[in-house]
Amino acid sequence: MFRILLALIIVVPALEIWLLISIGQYIGPWLTIILIILTGILGAWLAKYQGLEALRNAQQKMGHGQMPGDVIIDGLCILVGGVLLLTPGFISDSIGFFLLIPATRNTLKPFIIRGIRNRMDKGQVTIINRR
Repeated sequence: MFRILLALIIVVPALEIWLLISIGQYIGPWLTIILIILTGILGAWLAKYQGLEALRNAQQKMGHGQMPGDVIIDGLCILVGGVLLLTPGFISDSIGFFLLIPATRNTLKPFIIRGIRNRMDKGQVTIINRR
């Protein structure tokens, strides 16, 4: 796991820089900077909107006596997506938008749920219920 994380920390920023330079050469540096700023602004707005929607859904489910499990995963995806959109770069922006848009986020949720369940089965995740 450490090796994969280290590779991501080295490879992804290098790819981001290469892509920024390539796009900057193609469309110009000022347009590239404006595009980065616009995706950040749009991402912040979308993260706020989706985050508030997730909060309302969680409150509604808890009000009906249901566990907001799906909504919690939505909230985590929205948080990660928002952070990625605030990070300059087109790769991180693409992943961030993927996590913020409900239709695409819903394609990823079953994999996240399966990963959490696998870790729980292996004893790597413990849920403590305190009342």
